[in-house]
Amino acid sequence: MKKLYFLFLSSDRFPPFRVDVKSLFQEEFVERGHRIDWLLQSSEPTERSFVTPWGGGKAWVGKRHSAKGAWSALLNQLYGFLNDLKVFRLARQNRYDFIQVKDKFIAALMVMWICRRQRGRFVYWLSFPFPESYLYRAQQGKGYSNFPLLDRVRGHLFGFLLYRIILPAADHVFVQSKQMKMDVAAKGIPAGKLTAVPMGVAFSKISFLSQSDISTRQMHVVYIGSLSPTRQIEFLVELFKQVVEICPNARLHLIGGETEADIARLRRIADQLGIGKQVTICGFMPLEAAWEYVRQANVCVSPLAPNPTFTPASPTKLVEYLAFGKPVVANDHPEQREVLEKSGGGICVPYEKEAFAKAILELLQDPDKAADMGQRGRRYVEQHRSYQVIADRVESKYYEMLGCSSDLKN
Repeated sequence: MKKLYFLFLSSDRFPPFRVDVKSLFQEEFVERGHRIDWLLQSSEPTERSFVTPWGGGKAWVGKRHSAKGAWSALLNQLYGFLNDLKVFRLARQNRYDFIQVKDKFIAALMVMWICRRQRGRFVYWLSFPFPESYLYRAQQGKGYSNFPLLDRVRGHLFGFLLYRIILPAADHVFVQSKQMKMDVAAKGIPAGKLTAVPMGVAFSKISFLSQSDISTRQMHVVYIGSLSPTRQIEFLVELFKQVVEICPNARLHLIGGETEADIARLRRIADQLGIGKQVTICGFMPLEAAWEYVRQANVCVSPLAPNPTFTPASPTKLVEYLAFGKPVVANDHPEQREVLEKSGGGICVPYEKEAFAKAILELLQDPDKAADMGQRGRRYVEQHRSYQVIADRVESKYYEMLGCSSDLKN
């Protein structure tokens, strides 16, 4: 079988922690013998760029300024751009099968130009609707955006670059979900060159704890994700009061990395509702520690606020919950609805406090039903959302783009 050799420019910092990069490419693709070179910016402050063996090939890591503030942010943008310029030299020196760009616009224009001159192949990976997000922030104004006018300019500029120049020029485009595929196709990009790659899990790393092993003395409801105001997690805190009124031993655990101000705001809401002792707000913690909360959970929740930029999302938390064998309560959202309907791993409800509370109580009060849902959800993820399965689909698309049939990859 032919082994792929490609260059990957990503907005992720080095070393990447997002599973769609780390588990899919740096682990699964490397284990298959493919070679990947990387252009990334350091996640930690460093005074100089460096090159290091990583991810099946080499990583050219750009330097990063240590200070905070607008000036530092501009410097880091410049450092990232200068690091991306190395793509010109690397493309001349190496015979890549293709060059892939994830969530970068200026870098994509450079790669597009290189591939056109060298008759190479250009792949774009879109994980979030950035133009739409900037325009939404500008429309919402204060509370969402510090610079609405700047966000409006960014939204229109990035939208023009993405949908009029970058994606039409790409040989193939990977998007985050089926909904995003439909949204991008509606912009005029041929559906035939769009592939939806939803979030998955490194299934071998997920340890299972059956419902029968969990203490019923307290009933644990767990949320993992952002606690920022745009996520409207006060929705969960407020509806949990209804849960506690029926199940006084229920406990809500909120785990997510945001500012102390965001955490304090949620604690204040819980105290005002009289459920401060029933709500634990942990803030950021290492992934393994967060997963331990999930392992001990009776029910996990995945609320997605009615924000149009969340509509094409593929929530990682949802499939992680299911991989742990946990029943999930999630609101009606394209990806969440499809996964829960196909897996039978949870309950999908409207984005309403009463509906959410009722579904949580239903699962807390019927542990047999919760256990059955958890087992069905875990089977579904293993069969459809493990990164081994996802890697098969992505790898097949690469070979298809290169003109290799499924039985002639050599």
